[in-house]
Amino acid sequence: MKQISVCIIILCMIITGCQNGDQEKNAQVEEKRIGIMLSGSGLGDGAYNDVAFTGMEKARDELGIIFDYREDPDENYEAQLLELIEQDNDLIIALGFSIQEALEKVATANPQQQFLLIDAVSELDNVVSITFKEHEGSFLVGMVAAMTSKTGKIGFIGGVDIETINRFEVGYKQGAQYVNPDIEIVVDYAGNFIDAALGSNIAENQIAQGVDFIFPAAGFTGVGALQTAQDKGIYGSGVDSDQFLLAEEAVVTSMLKNVDVAVFNMINNLLNDQLTEQMYTLGLAENGVGLAPVRIMELTDEQEKIMEMAKEDIVSNKIQVQSKK
Repeated sequence: MKQISVCIIILCMIITGCQNGDQEKNAQVEEKRIGIMLSGSGLGDGAYNDVAFTGMEKARDELGIIFDYREDPDENYEAQLLELIEQDNDLIIALGFSIQEALEKVATANPQQQFLLIDAVSELDNVVSITFKEHEGSFLVGMVAAMTSKTGKIGFIGGVDIETINRFEVGYKQGAQYVNPDIEIVVDYAGNFIDAALGSNIAENQIAQGVDFIFPAAGFTGVGALQTAQDKGIYGSGVDSDQFLLAEEAVVTSMLKNVDVAVFNMINNLLNDQLTEQMYTLGLAENGVGLAPVRIMELTDEQEKIMEMAKEDIVSNKIQVQSKK
C-alpha cells in the first residue's frame, strides 16, 4: 500500500508540474502583444487589408497572441502608430508602402520598439522589411489572360504608379507575351486604391477599346473594375486574395499575395526568437505569391501543362520574370 501511495503522490506531482509548466508557457505566449496599422482602404477591401487581418486572427487562434489594429482613411498614420506603441506591443506591423514615412519617423524616436514593414524596405535597425515578388504571380495571371482572350487585347489597371504596383504590371505583361507575343496590353493607373466608381469607369474605357480580360491591382478601386467586367460580360483576375465571390461571372482566377502567411510566420518567428533577418523577399518558391483556382472557363490539358511548366521554371529561375519597367 505504501508503494501505491508513493506512486500516486509522484504521479500527482508530475501532473501538477506539467500543468504548471503549461500555464507558465501559456502565460508567456499571452504576454506577446501585436499591433497592426492597416493601409488606407482599411478592413472590408476584399483584398490586401483583409488578407493581412486573416493572418492576425490565425496567429491569435493558433499562437495565443493578443492583437489590436488601427485603420485611418485619412492616413494619419503617425498618431495611430504612437497609440500602438503606448499599448506596449512586442511587435508593430505597418501594412503597405504608404505607411513607411510615418513608421520610420516613429521608429527613429522609439529605437527599442520592434516594427515590421510590409511592401517596402527600411534601413532602420528596429524595422524588419518584407517584400513580395508580385511579378512572379502576375506572370501566371498574364498567361491565363492570354489563353482566355479572344480579341488579343487585355487590360491592366494599377492603383498608384509606384514600384510595388509596377511589379504586377510588368509580370502580367511578360506572362501574356510568353503565351502570345503579339498580344496587346492596355495599361491605366487610377491614382488611388479606394475609388470603386473610378475603377469602373477605367474598366469601361478599356472594354470600349476591345479589352476582354482585365487585371486590376488597385485595392477597392479594382473591385469596381471587376464588377464592371462582370456587367459587360468579359473576364478578369482578382488580386491579393481569391476575389471570385466579388464577381462570380467574371473572375477566372486571382493573383494571391499571401500577406496572411507572411504575417503569421513573422509572428511565429517572434515568439520563437527567430526574427533575425532584416529583409525577407517572398515569391513562388517561398509561397509568398501564387494563383487561385481557375474557374468559369477551363484550360485545355496542354494549357495546364504549360502553366505548370512555367511555375517550375520560375521557381528554378529558368524563367526570369522582370520586376521593373
